[in-house]
Amino acid sequence: MLIRLVRTHLRPYAAVLVLLLVLQLLGTLASLYLPSLNGRIIDEGVAVGDTGFILTAGLWMLGVSLLQVLATIGATRIAALTAASLGRDVRAAVFARVGSFSAREVSAFGAPTLISRSTNDVTQVQQVVYMALAVMVSAPIMMVGGIVMALREDVGLSWLVAVAVPLLGVSVGIVISRMIPHFRAMQQAVDTVNRILREQITGIRVVRAFVREDVERERFAEANRVYTGTAVAVGRLMALAFPIVMVIFNASTVAVLWFGAMRIDAGEMEVGALTAFMSYLIQILMSVMMATFMSMMVPRASVSAGRIQEVLETTSSVHPPADPVPLLAGPLGVELRGATFAYPGAEEPVLREVSFLARPGTTTAVVGSTGAGKTTLVGLVPRLHDVTAGAVLLGGVDVRDADPEDLWSRIGLVPQRPYLFSGTVASNLRHGDAEATDEQLWEALRVAQAEDFVRAMPGGLEAPIAQGGTNVSGGQRQRLAIARALVRRPAVYLFDDAFSALDVATDARLQAALRPMTREATVLVVAQRVSSIRHVDQVVVLDDGAVVGVGTHEELLETCPTYREIVQSQESVEEVA
Repeated sequence: MLIRLVRTHLRPYAAVLVLLLVLQLLGTLASLYLPSLNGRIIDEGVAVGDTGFILTAGLWMLGVSLLQVLATIGATRIAALTAASLGRDVRAAVFARVGSFSAREVSAFGAPTLISRSTNDVTQVQQVVYMALAVMVSAPIMMVGGIVMALREDVGLSWLVAVAVPLLGVSVGIVISRMIPHFRAMQQAVDTVNRILREQITGIRVVRAFVREDVERERFAEANRVYTGTAVAVGRLMALAFPIVMVIFNASTVAVLWFGAMRIDAGEMEVGALTAFMSYLIQILMSVMMATFMSMMVPRASVSAGRIQEVLETTSSVHPPADPVPLLAGPLGVELRGATFAYPGAEEPVLREVSFLARPGTTTAVVGSTGAGKTTLVGLVPRLHDVTAGAVLLGGVDVRDADPEDLWSRIGLVPQRPYLFSGTVASNLRHGDAEATDEQLWEALRVAQAEDFVRAMPGGLEAPIAQGGTNVSGGQRQRLAIARALVRRPAVYLFDDAFSALDVATDARLQAALRPMTREATVLVVAQRVSSIRHVDQVVVLDDGAVVGVGTHEELLETCPTYREIVQSQESVEEVA
């Protein structure tokens, strides 16, 4: 997964990677040449007292060192920029993919893990790519080149390389292999911590209202303990790896000096060659160590890449059509023909063969008991879900055959839980129409009965709105969401229980102000209060996902027992009549 993800997103940077490879090659070759040059200075300059050779070779050594520094700086900068660009591209890809998900895919993953995958997991992949480009590219060159140069200096000590390198690789590899399960557990623990923290922040009022602070604190502490325990287990293994590396390094140095001194004493080796050989052995071991420690990061990044790839490979259950049918200009009616919808794995469908027609210029109310499928029905029109049987038509066109952007641009939706984005009142309203003027915004606010409280806010249209609209009341948030839909002036309005937080008087004024603005549009309203839908053109009554009555308020009082029960639960039939 990691290789496939990285290969896909590094392809646009192929030319830059070639330059990085050249710089890494130059820097590594310069590093490999320096010990040999240093050995020559000792043997051919210091040993015989040749000052001229020492100065000449020293200047040459400075030039090679400068080349190494410049090449390393350039390669490291390119590696950092490329890794950061890859992280940016992957985050953008995850964001775009999640944006295309229907409600089904978002629910299947869950918001906390989607946030973790687009932040923490992408960071893990970005870090391992940086280390690979900055370190790992040069490691094999350094190892192979170091072996070749060490053999050039002295073949008799080559057996030390054959012993030290595999010993270091195997020792660190064993430690790393034991880390892999902990890395997987660590990513899952991050998800759990994010989920609990998100729940507690979002539901802080409920927690306080039911005096559950201690319980929630303990629940978070338990998740935190699991994460901490996993991180400590990884830390212990990493702490074990460093002493192993240092022991092998120091033992190798001692062995080179011991056996090298014996060869020098026997006249089979020069002091400069011994110095160079020891430097090459350290370079070889360093390259092996870098490769093995890089392997520590790869397992965790592989887990993260798999989680990212899972999101990127998940396609929305709501597919755009290959050959979209354009929607007609002007007013559009909404028709459901035998619409049936069932969630995956559910034993019973939420909606069963729902059929009705909402014509332009009319208001249709959908009522029913809790769990009857009202919100699901409204979600079928903008394709938040797709019907599993039957059809939903907008202006005579099946919504599955329309271009999604064209479909959404013709609909103004006020969801059951209105959401406002961080920004200002104006920026939230302009989600409906980015080109709307201030006069159009004030007109929408006036109709939504929100003008008075917005004018009273410091800054008016430029008054700040917190994320989720938490700095305004539920009723104000609902009215701003209604105003946002009105700014769009769509062909179809979908109000999903959008008046529930309003008092009766405000509701009545809003309904009266809505009628002139929505005169030519199709209005579909999910309502709980019968008083707010007595004068609509058509009422659709749902019971357990099926339509049990369609007609006006007066007609249904006479013909639909379910509707009569709903009315009687709120007020007497005689009073309503």
